[in-house]
Amino acid sequence: MELPDGAVITGRGLRDGKNVEPHPQYGVYLQPKPVDVPWPHDWIDWPDFRLPRDHDAAIRLIRSLHARALSGEQVEVACSGGIGRTGTVISCLAVLAGVPAAEAVAWTRANYHRRAVETPWQKRWVRNFPA
Repeated sequence: MELPDGAVITGRGLRDGKNVEPHPQYGVYLQPKPVDVPWPHDWIDWPDFRLPRDHDAAIRLIRSLHARALSGEQVEVACSGGIGRTGTVISCLAVLAGVPAAEAVAWTRANYHRRAVETPWQKRWVRNFPA
C-alpha cells in the first residue's frame, strides 16, 4: 500500500506464511517471540492485543521502517494475523506520512483493513505517536 507521502509498505499476517515472494528487502515483525525469516529484519516484542513492551525501541524501529520505505526499499510489517498490531504500526506510519494522528486509524481502516487497530490502547498509542 502507498502512504500519503509516497512511501510503499506491505502489511500482512505471518499466518499467511513466511515464504513470501518476492522477499522484502527488510521487515519489522511484531510478536512476543522473535521470528525466523531469511531476509534482514527487526523484531518488536509486542504481545497480541497489547502494546510493545519497549515503547522507545518500537518508535525507533517504526521511524526506521518509514525511512526505508521512503528511500524505495521494499519493506513489510507483520504480526500473526496482520490486523491489530500491524494496523497499529501502519497507522503510526500514516502519522509519519502526514496524516493527522486523530485520523490515522480511520485512514488505515479505509486503506489497509477495515478492522485494523483492535484495542482502545492501540488507538490511544497511535493518537500519541510522535510525528
